[in-house]
Amino acid sequence: MRKHFGTDGIRGRANLKITPELALRVGQAAGLAFRRGDHRHRVVIGKDTRLSGYMIEYALVAGFTSVGMDTLLLGPMPTPAVAMLTRSMRADLGVMISASHNPYEDNGIKLFGPDGYKLSDEVELEIEALIDGDISRRLAVSEGLGRARRVEGVHARYIEFAKRTLPRLLDLEGLRIVLDCANGAAYRVAPEALWELGAEVIAIGVEPNGFNINREVGSTAPEALVAKVRELRADVGIALDGDADRVIIVDEKGRLVDGDQLMAAIARSWHEDGRLSRPGIVATVMSNLGLERYLQGLGLTMERTAVGDRYVLERMREEGYNLGGEQSGHIILSDYATTGDGLLAALQLLTVVKRSERPVSEVCQSFEPLPQILKNVRYKSGRPLDDVSVASTIEAGRARLGEGGRLVIRPSGTEPVIRVMGEGDDRDLVSEVVEEIALAVTRAAA
Repeated sequence: MRKHFGTDGIRGRANLKITPELALRVGQAAGLAFRRGDHRHRVVIGKDTRLSGYMIEYALVAGFTSVGMDTLLLGPMPTPAVAMLTRSMRADLGVMISASHNPYEDNGIKLFGPDGYKLSDEVELEIEALIDGDISRRLAVSEGLGRARRVEGVHARYIEFAKRTLPRLLDLEGLRIVLDCANGAAYRVAPEALWELGAEVIAIGVEPNGFNINREVGSTAPEALVAKVRELRADVGIALDGDADRVIIVDEKGRLVDGDQLMAAIARSWHEDGRLSRPGIVATVMSNLGLERYLQGLGLTMERTAVGDRYVLERMREEGYNLGGEQSGHIILSDYATTGDGLLAALQLLTVVKRSERPVSEVCQSFEPLPQILKNVRYKSGRPLDDVSVASTIEAGRARLGEGGRLVIRPSGTEPVIRVMGEGDDRDLVSEVVEEIALAVTRAAA
């Protein structure tokens, strides 16, 4: 059991769970875990736009420098940019301060190894042991303390990196794009990258004030983007989340396009171009059965993993896939990036749109999703899924859905919630089964 790390780093309410004391200990522990060799060690730190980012950033700096690591501060930058810069700047460790799509009251700490990949469970457990242990005798001596400085020009480096993922001689000239940056980490780099590629860019969610990240904007609240696309008759809408590692698309008709449809469009394009490293993709248990059937029709497979882009990426690396992602919009393009990147995924879709000269609505409606119903059941403590009545209700639900349906019941890795998802050809039946299981979980959690 892990005390601090969840499915995507350490996350919680700022100054309640994510305190300066914890951030200091994380910096010391992670710094010690990655002090390997006699060279001068360095860590890069990025953040999103939450007010608490300042507090956590400086506490991390104190922790890292106290164990002898030099610290390079990037300021507000997307999570995938931090991963990329960790490798590019030959750092021993990368840190992103963000709670992703959560409201501003929350914050988190994500860690990347020197290769730009998120840490394995084993390394996180090693860091946890150091966080909760006595490391006072392992602190640096006075002359061995680390230094800290802010790095200029990193925005331009990431923009150029993103632009180079498009095919040569292809630009976005003629596209009117509404871009929603969620008042988050990509509020500077994403609009500039699209503009430099020739698009007409109308940006919303680009006025962060420390409190408004993800508030009524971004990939988890796309209503503002939908309205703006319809109002301006734009060709496409792009919504990033707070740290820009996920994306949701809105087509020219104002309809939402989730990560499953995005993966279908990119998979087909890459398959036709011979770019898939293996004939298939990696997705999670939450991806729609319609996507799996669509890929089968193309002669492609779909491997499923547990929820979390880190698990998708682990399977991709183990099996040699170069495309994977989540229905929520985490799309991993391992030819370019070591984590989900919302901007890069959007650029791949726009490449298909430009080359095919077809509207987004045609490119992104590859398959008809099966009815999929998700209910979240909050609980205060305990393990509701271990209750006998819950287990029997789940078993009965699986039997009712049969081979043509699926059930996924799991605890969230970031909040005290049990997620109950049902899927099948018969919407009414799926709804009944999900309601019954959600009610059983609610009773067990009371």
